[in-house]
Amino acid sequence: MITAIDTNILLDVLAPNEKFCDASARALEDAATSGALVICDLVYAELCIHFATQRECDAFLDANEIRVEPLSREAHFSAGRAWRMYRKQGGPRTRILTDFLIGAHAQTQATRLLSRDRGFYRKLFPSLILIDPATEET
Repeated sequence: MITAIDTNILLDVLAPNEKFCDASARALEDAATSGALVICDLVYAELCIHFATQRECDAFLDANEIRVEPLSREAHFSAGRAWRMYRKQGGPRTRILTDFLIGAHAQTQATRLLSRDRGFYRKLFPSLILIDPATEET
């Protein structure tokens, strides 16, 4: 099993977010016992902001056995389709393309996604298995 991780989960642990830190840390541990942990290169870029150096960011990922993957062409295409559907349904421009790319990466290159942004991903990527540590539901 491959679990893709959204940026918000990693930041819950790194920041730490008092409300979600413990639940997100447990969810990461549970996912690690079930298989591989991955982030797409866009999550990596968002995560790098919170480290002084690339070496520190990479050390954090290595220590937690989180692999960084580039998005496949299939993921890019899927994200574009989801974006187009979202906008046709009247979705506001408050969502950035990165969110669609993260969802498409998880759908095409992983088994499931660990994120606290369930409503968005559940609606636009209905076949994606979602784990939300804030609600402890899949």
